[in-house]
Amino acid sequence: MTCECLEKCPFFNDQIMNKPATAELMKKQYCNENFEACARYTLFKSAGQEHVPADLYPNQNDRASNILQHLQA
Repeated sequence: MTCECLEKCPFFNDQIMNKPATAELMKKQYCNENFEACARYTLFKSAGQEHVPADLYPNQNDRASNILQHLQA
């Protein structure tokens, strides 16, 4: 199963990263294999698409948590 956000995801669609080899590894790890661990997916499910920054990387879980904390305050 793959992530439901792939069609609109700036990261998956190569709109935020200039390192293709690194991006491909992250896509394999987060987008195709373990999307539940992706910071973008987590924030999308918890707060909605409008709260996911375009430049958020899948491995930035701390940043996603900070955004959620600010939204809940």
